[in-house]
Amino acid sequence: QVQLVESGGGSVQAGGTLTLSCAVSGYTYDSNVIGWFRQAPGKEREGVAHIYTGRYTRGSNTHYAYSVKGRFTITRDNAKNTVSLQMNSLKPEDTAMYYCAGTDFYSNYRDLPPFDYEYKNWGQGTQVTVSS
Repeated sequence: QVQLVESGGGSVQAGGTLTLSCAVSGYTYDSNVIGWFRQAPGKEREGVAHIYTGRYTRGSNTHYAYSVKGRFTITRDNAKNTVSLQMNSLKPEDTAMYYCAGTDFYSNYRDLPPFDYEYKNWGQGTQVTVSS
């Protein structure tokens, strides 16, 4: 059974840093994408960052939303089965519930799936609050 468990959320002042972690277990897909999404109150869920791992050689294995590019970094530790999201220079508009999600993905040229409906497995979420 696939499980994704987020941790690392919390409250921070604007300009601060938080690192979220997603522990992945039960994953049988040998070629897959793990993504971080967020949803603020009254807003739709949006993709934040995505990372691919698998047998395909790709031009890029990561993708970031424009709003976080240069501030957030997604990494993956396959030995520990974790995906981390380091968030620097946080802004109040980054306040949201953050979710990690995963899906199988078999392509060496298609863009990484950016939309939540494209992901099969989801964690419960962790809250991030950035105060001004």
